[in-house]
Amino acid sequence: MKNFLNLFYRNSTTIYKVLILASTLILIVYFFSQNGRFQYDFSPNKIWAYNDLTAPFDFTLRKTDEALQREEDSIEKNTPVFLQKKEINIDSVVHKVNKSLWQRALSSEEFNELKNANRILIPKIYRQGYIQNLPSNLTKLSIIDKHRLIETGVDKIFTSRKIDRLIERYFKDKPAMAAVLKKNYKENLSPNLFVNQGFRQSVVQQKISDISLNKGLIRKGQVIIKKGQRISPQKYEVLLSLKQASMGYANHTIKNYWIFLGYAILVSMVLFMLLFFLKKYRPEIYDNNLKISLILFNMLLVVVLTSLTIRHYPGYVFIVPLIILPLILKAFFDARVALFVHILTILLLGFIVANSFEFIYLQIMAGIASILTVSELTKRSNLFTSVGGIVLIYIIGYLAFHLIYEGNLSAINYNILLQFFLNGLLAIALSHQLILLYEKLFGLVSDVSLLEWSNTNTKLLKRLADKAPGTFNHSMQVANLAEAAANAINANSLLVRAGALYHDIGKMLNPFYFTENQTSGVNYHDDLAPEESAKIIIRHVLDGIELARKNNLPDRLIDFIRTHHGEGLVQYFYKKALEKNPEINPDKFRYPGPNPFSKETAILMMADSVEAASKSLREPTAEKIDEFVDKIINHQLYSGLLDNANITLKEISIIKKLFKKKLKNIYHLRIEYPE
Repeated sequence: MKNFLNLFYRNSTTIYKVLILASTLILIVYFFSQNGRFQYDFSPNKIWAYNDLTAPFDFTLRKTDEALQREEDSIEKNTPVFLQKKEINIDSVVHKVNKSLWQRALSSEEFNELKNANRILIPKIYRQGYIQNLPSNLTKLSIIDKHRLIETGVDKIFTSRKIDRLIERYFKDKPAMAAVLKKNYKENLSPNLFVNQGFRQSVVQQKISDISLNKGLIRKGQVIIKKGQRISPQKYEVLLSLKQASMGYANHTIKNYWIFLGYAILVSMVLFMLLFFLKKYRPEIYDNNLKISLILFNMLLVVVLTSLTIRHYPGYVFIVPLIILPLILKAFFDARVALFVHILTILLLGFIVANSFEFIYLQIMAGIASILTVSELTKRSNLFTSVGGIVLIYIIGYLAFHLIYEGNLSAINYNILLQFFLNGLLAIALSHQLILLYEKLFGLVSDVSLLEWSNTNTKLLKRLADKAPGTFNHSMQVANLAEAAANAINANSLLVRAGALYHDIGKMLNPFYFTENQTSGVNYHDDLAPEESAKIIIRHVLDGIELARKNNLPDRLIDFIRTHHGEGLVQYFYKKALEKNPEINPDKFRYPGPNPFSKETAILMMADSVEAASKSLREPTAEKIDEFVDKIINHQLYSGLLDNANITLKEISIIKKLFKKKLKNIYHLRIEYPE
């Protein structure tokens, strides 16, 4: 058991890498298999670029959505209105009307005549049916009477107006009698027919559910379309039916396993290529599991968002802001990593999107544009301009494809153009927020945070300026030199500047033991042995690391504190100790290191040494400056302090020339003119 645990701990990094890759693979394949995939891309009126296509199995020819909608509209239009008939006691109604007439001042002859009319008219009205008002534009009606369905015409149903006309016809020569009866009927007759809208809706739904989705059968082996043919509307319907049938066929359990395996192989190849690229060209990322986790998480996030959009809103796939992926990765890594990951992710998405070539082309072009144009996320105006350019690339690419397929711009889908604009807005809105979130989750630092840490009004730098003003001024000078050098060799100038500002913060704990802070002329080292003095000087590195961690300084900046002296010697006190004891151990005077391991940390070491040493120059001349810059940097180079940094001799030569020029400007050297 103990051996197993030891083996586990020794290989924990590799085990984590395998687990995170396996998890990513399974999730991506799961979402891909849920979406399914038809092996052909096709659109109406395009040319069929594949080989002749024959039906691989029998399948039904499905009606188009438009045809189904027309049938549903026809059912809705032709289904009659249903009237529910209510049971009415006709004798009670006749008695009620007669009683009302008796209370009027009528003669016995008039009352008897009206009474006889009621005996004839009221039964007729209720037998045919009476409704207060009928819906307009009706042609067919059906009456539900004691669970029987009776079809009738609109003209046979009584309304208030028809009852008035019936009375007028009965008393055509006696308008006064007709008026009395009309008024009486309005007061005492209640409708016995009512619209039953719920029953009608159930009938409509039943008829719609009975609609056949198919309109024919395609037999296995039947030629569907030949290579080079234009996809007519009829051919397009057949291809859509084949696609739907194929997707249903793919859901068969046994076949689904093979589909899952196929996706797993293809996705594994992509993830393997990513890992191989990082191991070969970016080993510092490959060795950092948090960085690999960030890359894989963003790839998975993009795949999941696109997959869900395709499944639920297939017409809105271009609204997913995929350009966020290269923007975020470039903020944390470099352009090459961002572009490589973006291209691999787009290739993965090509498995599930419709018209995959167009999609892949547009997204890769947009990704390249984002890498080339968005140089500084720290400038919001730069981000707006660049994303605007990317949206323009989307639009131009879409219009170009439209011209190829349609031959004109008359049928542009403005919905897709709107999606491109929304895509750009989402990219602007989410990029900074996601970068800040990832900084917290993965412990990384982006240029946005570096800009914040470079502000000299931060709490830590204000303390440094207050307690060790000479060191603060030295750090500012080093930051300017290092930033210029980084720009000269295309290194990360913002990172170098931030690192330079904090590299000596450990000196604020014992500021007066460092010459730049000794303003009174008293040197505290005069009363100390060289070993003690060296110990205090070396201590500022460890103090700086401790202070940085207490103030939550990112690890990338702490690296500059740790490496700005590397494993070099405290030369002044070492030589002083050698004078007393030639066999003294040099390790007592050696900084803890490590040596610089990147261009940026190497630049800071050179800038720090040159700037500090330049203060000791007396009566500086151009020749003296050239000589002492060469001497200091060559000593670091030949001592092996720069061996671990990925910086070339050519870049070191460029940095030397720049330092010489900057120092000459600082000391205001002038050409001596003849008197």
